Amino acid sequence: MNNGLTDIPGIRVGHWTDPEAGTGCTVVLCPEGATAGVDVRGGAPATRETDLLEPTRTVQQVHAVLIGGGSAFGLAAAEGVMRWLEEHSHGFDTGVAKVPIVPAACLFDLPVGRADVRPGPDAGYAACETASDGPTAEGNVGAGTGATVGKLLGFGQATKGGLGCASRAIGKGVVVAALVAVNAVGDVVDPATGEILAGARRPVVGGFVDSMKFMESALGQTIHDLARRDSTTLAVVATNAQLSKAQATKVAQMAHDGLARVIRPSHHPFDGDTIFALSLGDKQADPGLIGAVAADVLANAVLRAVRAAESLHGIPAVRDLR
Repeated sequence: MNNGLTDIPGIRVGHWTDPEAGTGCTVVLCPEGATAGVDVRGGAPATRETDLLEPTRTVQQVHAVLIGGGSAFGLAAAEGVMRWLEEHSHGFDTGVAKVPIVPAACLFDLPVGRADVRPGPDAGYAACETASDGPTAEGNVGAGTGATVGKLLGFGQATKGGLGCASRAIGKGVVVAALVAVNAVGDVVDPATGEILAGARRPVVGGFVDSMKFMESALGQTIHDLARRDSTTLAVVATNAQLSKAQATKVAQMAHDGLARVIRPSHHPFDGDTIFALSLGDKQADPGLIGAVAADVLANAVLRAVRAAESLHGIPAVRDLR
């Protein structure tokens, strides 16, 4: 197994990365179609085509999911994904043309590198060109390139975030997998020990501030000015178990528990936390079990993301702080 989304047959993952500009995008290609759901928990999302994934909507399958940097500007990268899919004859058949369905979500990474360079249509197209069903790169790649965590003391005290993957086989051929770009306001915490792995760094003395305790001591008075930007954790979870749109939506909802276990605080008003869930295949499994495992796998992917990250543009990574 590749320990990522590509352990699900029918999925390919590709990246476009610009380390100089500190941004990038990641495409999850499922060109033959995947049943999909979504759950948006953060208070400040930048999203596209999420309404279409509501279970009562007509279209039943998507052909790709894009996550990336660039804030709302980065949503333009989905146009390039659509162009690539159309050129390869994938999409919802309207009778006169095939229309690719590409939900997308973007995170705020504009303070890292150059704010005037964002993923656009060419970046989305390039990510499709690199997509493969092999192991997925982690850390400073794709949507994780400019990701940071721990911004309650301001961006200057943040720690580098990144992109992480994980998967688990749960018997009878069923696999659940996750990919995440970690760019949270809060800290990333190891749930096994309670240790802060990455977060808001203490000035001068070093180490990490406990963001929750800081918020409590400040009574929220300074949070609006310090944390109103630079946030959002985006994820895609997938399984080869057969799910309906409603069941995929429930899996996306349950997967958010994984973020809450390892990011503190999570789903902040200045985060745009969004999780997409994809179902490809005909394996039979209880949707509740799939959702519970998705939360576990996603939590693991978050930890892998910050451990794989590298320092960039003056923002130190965990590996350089120990």
